[in-house]
Amino acid sequence: MTTDPMTTEQSILLEIADGVATITLNRPDRLNSFNDAMHEALRQAIATARGDASVRCLLLTGAGRGFCAGQDLSDRKMAPGSEGPDLGATIEANYNPLVRTLRTLPMPVVCAVNGVAAGAGANIALACDIVLAARSASFIQAFCKLGLIPDGGGTWSLPRLVGHARAMGLAMLGDKVPAEQAEAWGMIWKVVDDDRLMEEAGRLARHLATQPTHGLALTKQALNASSTNGLDAQLDLERDLQREAGRSRDYREGVAAFMEKRTPKFEGR
Repeated sequence: MTTDPMTTEQSILLEIADGVATITLNRPDRLNSFNDAMHEALRQAIATARGDASVRCLLLTGAGRGFCAGQDLSDRKMAPGSEGPDLGATIEANYNPLVRTLRTLPMPVVCAVNGVAAGAGANIALACDIVLAARSASFIQAFCKLGLIPDGGGTWSLPRLVGHARAMGLAMLGDKVPAEQAEAWGMIWKVVDDDRLMEEAGRLARHLATQPTHGLALTKQALNASSTNGLDAQLDLERDLQREAGRSRDYREGVAAFMEKRTPKFEGR
């Protein structure tokens, strides 16, 4: 199935083809920074992708020269002497649901970071399952420069990806992390030359869409739980999820294909 790119106020593009839903953040004049309308458009796009039975992988990227600069601060102008906006309400309504959705979406989520990923934009990328970055891309925890804390799950994901010391330094100093350094630190999966980023990300997403995606969703669930589970709880979870995986059509197809020495045809069920 292929759909024409759909837009909601042009801030989000969605294209579905070859089992992959490609979602593009599309406010390039604002470095794809988020406002409320863009959050709503992204929610709609993800819901459309999730509701389409042909979609077995989601690919997230940005238009123009940057992936996402986080929150559009022009939406947060404060009058002199005012108390200021309730940023907690914005997080509760927009960023927290988005991160939870990406982490729990029952399919692989690939992120192609095509330029700067700053603030919440960096942490949204890190909430995805497999992150590719252009060689010229960078990640910046810019919150400290505004007197804020990392949100978008940053205080959770950073120490788990790069360790406590590096997470603390990144959060308190706001240093730019070039893509190659992010790869070396284990923050992302792979660095790709700029002119090959979308080709490589598309190839990876299309490959994942042909795999036993029900089992991949269970793998994602297990790995995400491992950071807070003790060993006994994780072993029990592996037992339960493996029981479910063993009853899937994809498992039966995988075994049959192995025995018959042929390429399996997985359905994601």
